[in-house]
Amino acid sequence: MSDSLRYPKGIAYIIATEAAERFSYYGMRSILTLYLVAQFFNPGHDPALQAAAEAAANEKTHLFVSLAYFMPVIGAVLADALFGRYRVILVLSLVYCLGHLCLAVFDDHLDGFSFGLLLLAMGAGGIKANVSAFVGSQFEGRLEQPGQPDLMAKAYGWFYFSINIGAVVSMASVPWLLEHMGPRVAFGVPGLFMLLATFVFWRGRRHYRHEPLPTLRFTRQRWQQLRSDLRAAARVLLVFAFIPAFWALWDQSQSEWVLQAGKLDLELLPGLSLLPAQVQLSNPLLVLLLIPLFTYRVYPFMRSLGLEPTPLRRIGTGLLVTALSFVVIAWIQGLVDAGHRPSVWWQLLAYAILTVGEVMVYITGLEYAYTQAPARLKSLLTAAWLLTVSIGNLAVSLINGSIVDGGFFAQFSGAAYYWLFVKIMLAVTLGFAVTTAWLARRDARRDSGT
Repeated sequence: MSDSLRYPKGIAYIIATEAAERFSYYGMRSILTLYLVAQFFNPGHDPALQAAAEAAANEKTHLFVSLAYFMPVIGAVLADALFGRYRVILVLSLVYCLGHLCLAVFDDHLDGFSFGLLLLAMGAGGIKANVSAFVGSQFEGRLEQPGQPDLMAKAYGWFYFSINIGAVVSMASVPWLLEHMGPRVAFGVPGLFMLLATFVFWRGRRHYRHEPLPTLRFTRQRWQQLRSDLRAAARVLLVFAFIPAFWALWDQSQSEWVLQAGKLDLELLPGLSLLPAQVQLSNPLLVLLLIPLFTYRVYPFMRSLGLEPTPLRRIGTGLLVTALSFVVIAWIQGLVDAGHRPSVWWQLLAYAILTVGEVMVYITGLEYAYTQAPARLKSLLTAAWLLTVSIGNLAVSLINGSIVDGGFFAQFSGAAYYWLFVKIMLAVTLGFAVTTAWLARRDARRDSGT
């Protein structure tokens, strides 16, 4: 029997839901920073105000992303301790839809627009940990069967594949909608896709494996089990402590890099040019190519050489690769600072390098969060993984806020801004390597009984 016939029936509905939901999120996100600059922070296009306007837009964008990725903690608690994953996903999806509606309606009113971003953060963040954990929960009771753990890993790969299908279509189309049909359509279409995602998820309700509803009764035995679970989770959290730096860099590819693209020669081929917001489309396109390449070719080839691509090795390598992508971006910015207009092909190279790092860090992290988590804390540990996104974006938001206010980080302008993040990531990669080596030695001593 083929792998496709052995997937739990609910997986198809979850993956389709994720594709539509990610269209809504990345479509909105693809134009957010540019729109904030043009509509709210520098509507007169005054060159003297542009640097401060870009920093203000970056600050607001990263603050939104930070909140969106903090909310998984709240969503996970609601699911694991109170209502179950299905109910939380369904209800918060409706909040998500309302947020999109506010963006479309209040496209020229900053307070209303900001309220829409708040609702989006609550909805998108609240469901995020639960949807990815819901994938794993469909395999409960099956993982003891031969081949099922590998099948679950492939399901997570297809889950991430669906994320990037949604991102590819939205990043290609939504900037065009903004350019040719205006902000209400550009922000409204992602809202319709979120409504579609909610409907598809509801339609699959009879095919899901629903976990038992949590109970609020905390017995002595349950408290003891919780303490044991938290001790087991400590190792996972130690690994996750290094991941915020990855997201501090990666999420700039959808804000700072987009603004940089506006200063490049965007002609791909004679007669074929991109909009600045469309350059980021290269990331999900490359992910679609690299996921099957790494899953079915690169990792098996490494195993054949005796180099087991363990989750920690994949993550560590991905951190280093991510730093290399910012080396390219810093070099590009140096040319821009000198008055040149480098070709967009150089930024596409940076996106290619960044995407390799993303495949090695993000997909591995989702799987690691679920497989290493105690049974009662799977949504919470998945939320902890997503919390690393929040922390990384909060750091970038604070740095840009400092630039707006003329604070300490105002000295890091132009290329120096990107070189700062290269140095941060290299230091974090070194710390990750030292920590994981220590964990490996500790595990070896434990296994040997010494």
